[in-house]
Amino acid sequence: MSENNGIIHERHPMKKWGKQMKGENSWTMFKMLSEFVEGFETLTHVGPCVSIFGSARTRPEHPYYKTAVDIARLLTDEGYGVITGGGPGIMEAGNKGAALYGGKSVGLNINLPFEQSHNQYIDPDKNLNFRYFFVRKVMFVKFAQAFVALPGGFGTMDELFEVLTLVQTGKITKVPVILVGSEYWSGLKTWIQQSMLERENNIAEHDLDLMPITDSPEEVIRIINNFYAEKESALTPNYEL
Repeated sequence: MSENNGIIHERHPMKKWGKQMKGENSWTMFKMLSEFVEGFETLTHVGPCVSIFGSARTRPEHPYYKTAVDIARLLTDEGYGVITGGGPGIMEAGNKGAALYGGKSVGLNINLPFEQSHNQYIDPDKNLNFRYFFVRKVMFVKFAQAFVALPGGFGTMDELFEVLTLVQTGKITKVPVILVGSEYWSGLKTWIQQSMLERENNIAEHDLDLMPITDSPEEVIRIINNFYAEKESALTPNYEL
């Protein structure tokens, strides 16, 4: 027998599986490291940036797409680069708004079995491809001086709440996190206030101030500019590593 009284012997398939996993884990570590190195080397040369989140499924004719283009254009006018997820939809709109007005932008693409391919508005040398979501999210955060979230799905929520958690816990310096689309986001913020805060007391009241909501691209820029006008050391890479 390969197993007796709970003892796993050499012939047990778990032994072979364990040795295989040990070898794969070693290679995985180097793959992750290479993604960190490539991301750091590319984004370091872009300068101060704003990360734009939003759905890959938003069509160019949709008002939110046009809003994202306008926000990226205004960010470019202010001297910011734009970081997006590199794909279609809102991500494409962010890169498009920067590209059409001479700004810098980066695409942080993720390898998915569906819907994700890099958009045409990213310079080839600024299009990064990631296998690991968590490495990609570090890049979104480390080099961003603000975050703008337009309507999106689970991926957008994941990125948004990652940033809010890092700010709330002090793992990154406080930065503007702006929700664009009052019709889309107001219900979520109301639920956070009524359920998280008032009913369960799971957050502090001032945590609600971390995510202002607006429909205006100009207001996005005003919030970011006002925030940094009050800070002495504004434009520095973020994230504790």
